[in-house]
Amino acid sequence: MNTRAIYSLVFVALLALAACSKDDNDPVANHITLHFNNTFKNTTIVLGDATSSAATVNTSAEGQVHHFSELKYVISNIRLVKADGSEVPYHINDLDKGAAVVNHAKPQTRDYVLNNIPAGEYKQLKFGLGVKPELNILDEVRFPNFYAEAGANDTEMHWEWGTGYRFTKIEGFYDADQKQLSIHTGSTVAGTNGEPDTYTQGVDAYRDITLDLSTHAVVGRNAPKITIDADFDKLLSGKTNTVVLGEGNATPSVHTAANMVVFVDNLGGDGSSDISGMFSIGKVEN
Repeated sequence: MNTRAIYSLVFVALLALAACSKDDNDPVANHITLHFNNTFKNTTIVLGDATSSAATVNTSAEGQVHHFSELKYVISNIRLVKADGSEVPYHINDLDKGAAVVNHAKPQTRDYVLNNIPAGEYKQLKFGLGVKPELNILDEVRFPNFYAEAGANDTEMHWEWGTGYRFTKIEGFYDADQKQLSIHTGSTVAGTNGEPDTYTQGVDAYRDITLDLSTHAVVGRNAPKITIDADFDKLLSGKTNTVVLGEGNATPSVHTAANMVVFVDNLGGDGSSDISGMFSIGKVEN
């Protein structure tokens, strides 16, 4: 065998070894960070009390001026859709591992890390605003971590009557005289109070969100960050409903389940013509 042939064989062998080494070192999984950016239109929200000069003020389509002092919502049932259309669920039946309370007052809660996501390209994100009916029970034994997180004194995402979780909790002020704005959403039950055996599903306030990614999220050597914009201008000026706050719908002690659904459909979509609600993809960083 001549020298040129030997060198050629050595070169091919080195290429094969390099390829194998590269394949062996490619991670089979990595994490994705979901970053929730809560805004009024394009402005990130700053919270404040009734007299705050720093709070972000918004004006609705009907001309009502309002701002928030508290802003919280529950995210669960997360699924990622690959470029080939296959779906990767993320602990969809475990609230301890696959659900979180986004609390605008706590910046660390606006970043939710999905661990051990299989390598690949992802084109779509799905998640629930709230908790799906079959898991919406205050179960301290089955999901102690989420139960504690949602029920903490500075979170208060349990309904007082103990039938399930609040899905969104918004406090603030509206109009020039700073009237109280207090909108809480969550699924309700029908039946006799204090007799769980009689409970049946009342209003289902859970909404499934579907968002197409602006750029495929590539998991492997990369650990992508997906920014999800949540535009709370939609609370009063939604794709489905335009709301005027006043007597009968501004506080949870007054607004009916029917009033509540108007806000739910604005924030989470109506489930048919609108499957994104207030949410959109800001950017994907690979």
